[in-house]
Amino acid sequence: MIDSGFETRSVRMELLLLVSFQAPPADVDRIMEAVVAINPLGMGNYDSNAFQSAGGVERYRPLEGAAAGAETILRERPGTVEVSFELPDDQTLAARIVEAIYQAHSYQEPVIRIQPLLASSSKGLDDRANPNRWWNTTGDWKKAASPVREDA
Repeated sequence: MIDSGFETRSVRMELLLLVSFQAPPADVDRIMEAVVAINPLGMGNYDSNAFQSAGGVERYRPLEGAAAGAETILRERPGTVEVSFELPDDQTLAARIVEAIYQAHSYQEPVIRIQPLLASSSKGLDDRANPNRWWNTTGDWKKAASPVREDA
């Protein structure tokens, strides 16, 4: 098992924490605003870095003591997403982030997970001539997207 970071010519692999939570899509912006207010989720020349999965089906059954009251039928909530992001390996910071997620979340029992991991960080080398970079192929994906027709 790799227990410390390492470097290649172009990348540093750093020990970080991977934080993930599951939520209805309507909660995500509110939760992420609370997270970014504590930590900007920076990566190189970018901030607010996170990943959101496509919707899936969350399954659960409320038991005695649940806000919904005990039920006998298994509930299924379609469209639930998972969001993940990386933090420095700092337990105090992680605790603040977990509390922010909990407070901004609509669930009584939010699913929040933290895992240690090695994550890449570019050394910022001059790779303007790299033929695999987006700016040397199709350009910025956002600018290359089909324009929205205002007369439609």
